[in-house]
Amino acid sequence: MSSITAEASLGCWSHRMVYLLLLLVPGGLVAAFAFAGYGFGTLGRIGLRQADRVVWLRVVAALMGAATAVLYVWGLVHLVGAVMDVRENGADSALLRPCRTPGWEERAQDPDIADYTVRYLPIRFVCETEDGDSHVTDAVPDYLNPSVLAFALVGARCAGAARLVSRRPGPRAMREPSH
Repeated sequence: MSSITAEASLGCWSHRMVYLLLLLVPGGLVAAFAFAGYGFGTLGRIGLRQADRVVWLRVVAALMGAATAVLYVWGLVHLVGAVMDVRENGADSALLRPCRTPGWEERAQDPDIADYTVRYLPIRFVCETEDGDSHVTDAVPDYLNPSVLAFALVGARCAGAARLVSRRPGPRAMREPSH
């Protein structure tokens, strides 16, 4: 599985990571509000009882998109917390605080943690040792990446189903116009 990665060294804060987080966090929040606004606005405009299958599929797709964006931003907040912990406490300690996961005592006797990597897809904080080995920490909750994937897949499936259903011949009186 490919991943989007930003390298960060212990000595300095990676400018790429800062710029990427400055784009992703507000962008994710804007996307969440846009998706939620579209979903609830569509239902408010058409009405719960007048909405047909296409409208409901589009609304569910939009709300799943909102949930995906919110969870992704939540994961980014966890990453920022781990990176800030390294910046404040990591450089002068024996082992980076975010790298202290179960079994870290054994890993601390092996080669020292030399660096860390922040991955954005899936969202991860990875500790790297001097001998090239690495391990994923628990800085990002275990439920987060599967939840982001599940909400994104359900949203995409609903959007695709709405597209297919809207192309079938039949009454279109209650459907909103295709864009």
